[in-house]
Amino acid sequence: MFSNEFKINEVEKCAYVKNTYKDLCYCMLILDNNDHVIKSTKKMLNNKFDIKDLSVVDVTLIIKNYYDI
Repeated sequence: MFSNEFKINEVEKCAYVKNTYKDLCYCMLILDNNDHVIKSTKKMLNNKFDIKDLSVVDVTLIIKNYYDI
């Protein structure tokens, strides 16, 4: 994960975050509004780990995002 520019989330230690100029990818669930980022993240993880893609999530914990706009 670190070699692919992910960092450990300081609040939720079992999650990873990748922040680029336009995108923020949070890896516990793979959440992003950019389908390319999701697919490339899945591919990277699949090359290094045995992962299971459960497809689209219909129920999850509430995650509140804060943005500086």
